[in-house]
Amino acid sequence: MPRYDFRCRSCGDTFEVNRPMAQSSDPASCPAGHEDTVKLLSTVAVGGSTAAPAPQSGGGGGGGCCGGGCCG
Repeated sequence: MPRYDFRCRSCGDTFEVNRPMAQSSDPASCPAGHEDTVKLLSTVAVGGSTAAPAPQSGGGGGGGCCGGGCCG
């Protein structure tokens, strides 16, 4: 189940709420009971890769094997 971060505008506390995605925009009360809260943006990346794209072979045949030097 997704976890959402909220901050209470009354006391400044930051807290997490586990709830279904369908309820992601529903209001949340802070643990101290205050109702004036705001949902925070998440900085967590989901999936993906930061690796650079694979280098292309210098040959004209559309790719090489074993680094491009063993196939003729």
